[in-house]
Amino acid sequence: MSASAGVPVHVAGAGAGRQPAAGGVPTPPPLSLYVHLPWCLRKCPYCDFNSHEWRGGGREPLPEARYLDALQADLEASLPKVWGRGVSTVFLGGGTPSLFSPDAIDRLLTMVRTLLRLAPDAEVTMEANPGTFEAQRFAAFAQAGVTRLSIGVQSFSDDALRALGRVHDARQARAAIEEAARSFASFNIDLMYALPGQGLDALRADLAEAMAFAPPHVSLYHLTIEPNTLFAKRPPPLPDDDLSADMLALLEQALGAAGFERYEVSAWARPGARCRHNLNYWEFGDYLGIGAGAHGKLSFHDRIVREARLRHPERYVQAALHGAAIEETRVPGGDELPFEFMLNALRLTDGVPAKLFAERTGLPLAAIGGDCARAVERGLLDADPTRIRATPLGQRFLNDLQMLFLR
Repeated sequence: MSASAGVPVHVAGAGAGRQPAAGGVPTPPPLSLYVHLPWCLRKCPYCDFNSHEWRGGGREPLPEARYLDALQADLEASLPKVWGRGVSTVFLGGGTPSLFSPDAIDRLLTMVRTLLRLAPDAEVTMEANPGTFEAQRFAAFAQAGVTRLSIGVQSFSDDALRALGRVHDARQARAAIEEAARSFASFNIDLMYALPGQGLDALRADLAEAMAFAPPHVSLYHLTIEPNTLFAKRPPPLPDDDLSADMLALLEQALGAAGFERYEVSAWARPGARCRHNLNYWEFGDYLGIGAGAHGKLSFHDRIVREARLRHPERYVQAALHGAAIEETRVPGGDELPFEFMLNALRLTDGVPAKLFAERTGLPLAAIGGDCARAVERGLLDADPTRIRATPLGQRFLNDLQMLFLR
């Protein structure tokens, strides 16, 4: 599974019983669609996403048709909530979506185009694992309507890949990127740093290999030990904080020199190649999430609603086919929305226009006035009143900055 599953951070259950914001959102924000395809070849020891090993292996194929039936039922049941709204981006995340056959992806995207008002220039991203690479398969995904591939490379070192529990090797990673460059107008390379035993030279080599393919977009994730993962039970030896900081400095310098812009905490892009789907998350846009464990956020004139689907694939399929895929529906209170907005918006290097806060939350900008003033005093937030943007110091201590808005 790629390190980015296309699902943003949520605050679950924090506002149960609290009053929602008054007034709601008069004009709905842009709408995206997230589709979760939950199976992978093997669960990585660092992964805390909703991914499930497909234990059928080569003996038993994925239950593609049944899962697609469930996705269609889930989407059809959700249509009244998004009726008439256009969809600007689609993200197929997982799991490993590239385990699904090109025919299944074609059926899925045909379903999306039939049931939703998908923009003619919609960005359609699909996560892919080099371990599932076949030249004809990748080309067929493009023919099905995928416009952008996100390739979970993580490293070009076979030793590092083994330490991360990845199912592919460096040779497969190179072949997958070469085919992505041929088949797709845009593609992303996922890399990780601060890996077990990694030093600056090893990171420099990984980055040089990635740059040799001239990718339009690179995602770089610091390896962190997440609860309920194999690494949490048996932590590997990782670089210390000083070395990790040196690694980030190396990445910033090298990518900047190569013409990349760091537009988000973990994302670098060449001009015009930013991921539109993820930008909609960070700008507190709306997204309908379907599939096992998918989350969604939908805005209405009187409230904002967050949804979560059942996580286990088989439970999800059975429930979705009976019109009951949603496990949790929650209306965030007015005391939660400022933190949720800032948790996303402050990830962007350029921040967002200050007026976006009221447009996307239904709250007046004064609701965060005191918190913003404290952040400015500490040098964490830009003093420009027309823009909400972290300073370089705020970017360095982003968690501290975000927590100032937690009620």
